[in-house]
Amino acid sequence: MGAAALAALSATAAHAQNYPWCSQYTGSMGGSMNCGFSTYAQCMENVSGIGGFCIRNDTYQPPQAGARRSYR
Repeated sequence: MGAAALAALSATAAHAQNYPWCSQYTGSMGGSMNCGFSTYAQCMENVSGIGGFCIRNDTYQPPQAGARRSYR
């Protein structure tokens, strides 16, 4: 079996990461946003010294209680 076929068979589904805090950059960052923070403290540390502020991610949905991942 070829390497590509083997890789395709062993691949797992990708899941988007979902975090509750976003940093909104100002100044030279041009207003971009990064919603990759688990805590407010992480977000504030990220914008410290580069300009910006932190806001709650309004699209954040916490993991479902009791939800299980399926493995093959």
